[in-house]
Amino acid sequence: MSAWRNTGVLAAFAAALLFGAGTPIAKLLLDQTSPWLLASLLYLGSGIGLFILRIVRRASPVKLSGAETGWLVGAIVSGGMIGPVLLMWGLSHIPASGASLLLNAEGVFTVLIAWFVFRESFDRRIALGMGLIVSGVLVLAWPGESRFGAVLPTLAVLGACLAWAIDNNLTRKVSLADADFIAMLKGLVAGTTNLVLALFAGAVLPGISASLLAGGLGFLSYGLSLTLFVVALRYLGTARTGAYFSIAPFFGALVAIPLLGEAITARLIAAGVLMGLGVWLHVTERHEHEHAHEQVEHEHMHTHDAHHQHSHDAPTPPGTRHSHLHRHEEFTHSHPHFPDTHHRHGH
Repeated sequence: MSAWRNTGVLAAFAAALLFGAGTPIAKLLLDQTSPWLLASLLYLGSGIGLFILRIVRRASPVKLSGAETGWLVGAIVSGGMIGPVLLMWGLSHIPASGASLLLNAEGVFTVLIAWFVFRESFDRRIALGMGLIVSGVLVLAWPGESRFGAVLPTLAVLGACLAWAIDNNLTRKVSLADADFIAMLKGLVAGTTNLVLALFAGAVLPGISASLLAGGLGFLSYGLSLTLFVVALRYLGTARTGAYFSIAPFFGALVAIPLLGEAITARLIAAGVLMGLGVWLHVTERHEHEHAHEQVEHEHMHTHDAHHQHSHDAPTPPGTRHSHLHRHEEFTHSHPHFPDTHHRHGH
């Protein structure tokens, strides 16, 4: 499986690094705008930046089936509209000391939904690895004295985490489509939603330079990060991608050391050890058994490999990435694999 060199693993780590590194940089912008408005500028920067990128690289129009369109609409409504509304209402009524802990529920909800609703495969090794990663996140985020406030705002923040977890699982259903197209739509919808809500609540737009800086940061830490997250979903499945992405706060803490002058603490070291052990359990797994592939017809970028053996009207050089509508015939074989898009079988 060569997990360390797997495209999905590298994409998940890169997504976590970009998102985590953006957090301490975003803190520097909070002096010039409100958290709510900053979130909208980050999302809009993500969507607009990816839109421009698709024009520059002359990306082909994305073709989605009726079912895929439904999954994507569900993901955008859940994560781009419902999630931000619940989060912002909840955070406006909850003490900051409990907010970071509650937001970590997204990763947990993502994994639980993937395992028990969408029946993604896992074993004790993967469950233990996820537990260690979550433990590291909690160690890193736990404040000296945590307060959560009233019940309804707390439930609202947890509801936002649940909405994003549903978004993550639904996005996996369309992860074969262009990743930057999916991330672009999410950024535009979430950005517009947050902007309208923030302005309605009385927020004031910052200056041009701060707005452009926030948009550029959003393109990197939200747009490219989400694009890589979708790529990871394609190769790893939802639960494993969610586990790797959960280490983003650790990357953020590392960046904050030179950027904000924060100290290296025992808490940071302990969190790093726990997360490192959890990641090691994941990337060293070897999942292999005989499995059957059902007949399916779809379109996505691919090369001719063990799962893509079909003919073309014109010869295609080996190793060439190309996209067209193709059919997978029924067949059975055995090899190491992740629960990726082509391995959604039961166990």
